[in-house]
Amino acid sequence: MYIICKDNTIKLYILKNPFKRFMGFMFKKNINYALCFPRCNSIHTFFMKENIDVYMTDKNNKILYIYKNLNKNKIILPKKNIYNTYELPVNIIDLKINDYIKIKDNQ
Repeated sequence: MYIICKDNTIKLYILKNPFKRFMGFMFKKNINYALCFPRCNSIHTFFMKENIDVYMTDKNNKILYIYKNLNKNKIILPKKNIYNTYELPVNIIDLKINDYIKIKDNQ
């Protein structure tokens, strides 16, 4: 799967496995893909090696919250009406609140 944003396309992994969800980007360097955490309305950035951008969406992938260049050792507390949380490398896409994250199966 891929996230499509203007001229950018980034590989997307949907994390359903509990261990993979737990690990996320922890201990990773040189991140060049995105993660989706379905049914997730809060995250932390403990043990992260790089800053990330976080987009939190409703069931239709409408962006309700954005955290740009989020540092390590931060907590985003549970947010109301959030269904998916996306973690991406910093500045790879440029979307705003109320935009929609577009996902395609193929590039």
